[in-house]
Amino acid sequence: MIVSCGEALIDFVPMQGVDGQTGYRPCEGGSPFNIAVGLGRLATPVGFLGKISTDFFGDMLVSHLSRNKVDTGFVMRGPENTTLGFVSLPEDGGEPQYAFVATGAADRTVTLDDFPQALPDAVTALQFGSISLVQEPGAGAYEALMRREAGRRVMVLDPNIRPGLIADRDAYVARMEGWVGMMDLARASVVDIEWLYPGESIDAVAARWRALGAAVVIVTLGAEGARAWSADGHAHALGPTVTVADTVGAGDSFFSGTLSWLYGNGHLSRDHLAAIGSGALESALDFGCRCAAITCSRPGADPPWAEEVA
Repeated sequence: MIVSCGEALIDFVPMQGVDGQTGYRPCEGGSPFNIAVGLGRLATPVGFLGKISTDFFGDMLVSHLSRNKVDTGFVMRGPENTTLGFVSLPEDGGEPQYAFVATGAADRTVTLDDFPQALPDAVTALQFGSISLVQEPGAGAYEALMRREAGRRVMVLDPNIRPGLIADRDAYVARMEGWVGMMDLARASVVDIEWLYPGESIDAVAARWRALGAAVVIVTLGAEGARAWSADGHAHALGPTVTVADTVGAGDSFFSGTLSWLYGNGHLSRDHLAAIGSGALESALDFGCRCAAITCSRPGADPPWAEEVA
């Protein structure tokens, strides 16, 4: 099973009320949470590891995991509030903007002692990323879990960067490169790359991350699809053309689709990722792009079910 580790929160997404005024509707979210839900919908064995509030928003989150075939056995509950995120959707269809209310929230205050002392052998891969690796003390706890499990299982990173939460870019880049060094597979968006390494090409950044230790590096390019680099070479895939409702959750949907394809085709192991060929990578990217396209065709982080992609 793949276990996605990190935040679970409520996104408040803009909507138009019956009176024509703009309002917000609460939606279950958080990048690692969305990736877990996407994997569950694709019938890939998946669990979620994180701390979720016992408030009514937390109940929504746990119920959503269960409804979407995600194992909740690694979920911890606490009395702290649920993190709330407010989403702004640019009129030009650009990247969504986020504002978070997270001080003292359950997913932010998790510690290494909250995590299981040992994970079962059935956990073949751990996925990390997003704001759970920024906000302390939770960020330090997830990093400690990474270091404890690196080399024992497939390690996967999707930083899904929110610049508004990062006070010191240089310190974050240095810390993130330390995470990349523990990873077998690392994915970033072209927007992430531009913020991390201004003026550098994605080929140069991919080469840097592979030199740090990541066997496979994937960069998503929005409407231009996705590219991947491995020891065997390079792959590129384009998604189908769709009418875009919004792009909320598209990157998460892409990554859950890519991970699902790799898992289902026997490539999500440390040895297989180290030797994966360009053809298999292209097929994985193609499946991920098709998942993302379906998500973009409907409002919110609403990844596809297996039968929709088929």
